Amino acid sequence: MARVALVTGGQRGIGAAISEALQAAGRKVVASYAGNDEAAKAFTERTGIPCYKFNVADFEACQDAVKRIEAEVGPVEVLVNNAGITRDAMMRKLTRQWWDEVIDTNLGSCYNMCKAVWDGMNARKFGRIVNIGSVNGQAGQLGQVNYAAAKSGIHGFTKALAQEGARNHITVNAVAPGYVDTEMVRAVPEDVLQKIIARIPIGRLGRAEDIARGVVFLTADDAEFITGSTLSINGGQHMY
Repeated sequence: MARVALVTGGQRGIGAAISEALQAAGRKVVASYAGNDEAAKAFTERTGIPCYKFNVADFEACQDAVKRIEAEVGPVEVLVNNAGITRDAMMRKLTRQWWDEVIDTNLGSCYNMCKAVWDGMNARKFGRIVNIGSVNGQAGQLGQVNYAAAKSGIHGFTKALAQEGARNHITVNAVAPGYVDTEMVRAVPEDVLQKIIARIPIGRLGRAEDIARGVVFLTADDAEFITGSTLSINGGQHMY
């Protein structure tokens, strides 16, 4: 039986590329989404990957969704925490609401989703978890204290949870993408975007497929000796 892989935010952008790459690697993929019903329907029609609508920032919604997915599709053995949002603002304009929304969606969702699958993975003595961080969680970014804090938190969360899962063959890793050619990045003003690209040694934006290949690698059955790691995929923009 193919292992079931759940990708949050898995029907658009980087998430869609991850979902399709995992499907091509032989996983039985399920994607979650938050609100765009038409986009989710189109994605399912194109790929055959079912989409489940729930809010990853809502603990109970995550619990209920995983129970439903496992009843209808099978036990979740691969989890990719990809869902994320931005609410960018300089500190003087950053509201508490925008802070909470980004922390709850980007970081809180990692707890919510891992909590929902953790007992099952331990009982089966197998699991692959990949949390999608960011170069801006490693290096910081002007006007993104909420986003950078959430993504930086993901990297620490990953290292700590990896230590808990190792004895039962559950690996927990992170991928830290750089700037990737998605709708969100293309919305950046052209002059700003060109300055960003100029700081990338490879000389281009990343492609969603670049990130997806890293996730497939880390979630392979034979990737058991890689855990607690952060794989930076950023074209050399940030090295440490």
